[in-house]
Parts: sequence; structure tokens; C-alpha cells
Amino acid sequence: MSETETSRPPASVAHEAQLQWDDTRMTTSFANVVNIHSSREQVDLFFGTNQSWNNGASGTLSVSLSNRVILSPFAAKRLALALNGVLREYESRYGALDV
Repeated sequence: MSETETSRPPASVAHEAQLQWDDTRMTTSFANVVNIHSSREQVDLFFGTNQSWNNGASGTLSVSLSNRVILSPFAAKRLALALNGVLREYESRYGALDV
């Protein structure tokens, strides 16, 4: 074997990729309302803010939608699992959330 052949890592060695979060274009939004719509191809998350702090006798709530996030069903499933884990940890620290 030549020196070149012996210095190469075996083909089965996997290289770990470094993850870098780029927040240079990130914006922050507040939402106290979420609505979800799904089809076979995607899951749409609509975020907004309830603007009716005192709706009185009209019975109408005004929700100002600000953001829509479109996910593949696989990404939505991973999000659901991650949120369940975060909420389970939150409730173990601070108590159950009654919704």
C-alpha cells in the first residue's frame, strides 16, 4: 500500500456536520392564538394575536393573523414530538397546565 492509501480514513467513517444557527434575519413575533390547517402535503400553522380584550355583548373575537408557517407532515410530526418534550419538562418544573 502506498502512503496515500494508508492516510485516508475508511469509507465507513462518518463525519459529523457542525450546526450553525444564523439569526441575522430573524424577527420575533408574539402570538396568543394559533390555528392549524392540514392537507395531505402540508401542515399550515397560523399565528396571531387576540385583539378583543373586551368584546362586550357582540360576542365577536378579533384575531389579527401575523405569521403562517408551512411544514411538511414529517416536520410537523417532529415539531409535535419536540413540543411534547418541552411541555413535559415545563410541567415537571412548574406544574400542570390546564387548557
